[in-house]
Amino acid sequence: MSKIEKDFSKAVKILKKGGVIVAPTDTIYGILADALNEEAVNRIYALKERSPEKPFIILIPDVDYLSFFGIKPSEKEKKVLEKRGVTVILDLPDERFEYLHRGKKSLAFRIPDYEELVKFIKKVGKPLVAPSANPEGKKPAENIKEAVDYFQDKIDIYIDRGELKGKPSTIVKFNRELKILREGSISEDEIRKMV
Repeated sequence: MSKIEKDFSKAVKILKKGGVIVAPTDTIYGILADALNEEAVNRIYALKERSPEKPFIILIPDVDYLSFFGIKPSEKEKKVLEKRGVTVILDLPDERFEYLHRGKKSLAFRIPDYEELVKFIKKVGKPLVAPSANPEGKKPAENIKEAVDYFQDKIDIYIDRGELKGKPSTIVKFNRELKILREGSISEDEIRKMV
């Protein structure tokens, strides 16, 4: 059986080696893996039985991590990302990242509004994919027991923080103007005031 831990410390090494973990995020439990490791990303697609054309959200600890993807955000994109907890969709036409953007040529990024997770991502030193901890079509796991029921020993380590019933993040995209694609934990008004 996979290990259940209370903190992130043992998970750093696992992710650096291309492993997959279930851990709390700033919204709900997520399945986390190194976004730059194609094999680990594909393992999550298989675990979630996810439609192959749907990209995952990527968690970063600060905007500098966008340079892994060769992305230079606009001032407005940067400002909203730095707010923490808002997911911003950025253009990424680079074919090297086809396994992440799945032909959409854009990716969704978020700096989590959860300091411990931000520090953890910095220790891993890579951006992380972070879809919700559930197979496609099932409800997201709200505790580790539900996640274990879904995935058993197919996950390398589970990090247990009790019940988590967060609201999903708000998703935005800037074309010429700000577009709210999904209103979640941060209201549209609040985001519009920022930009």
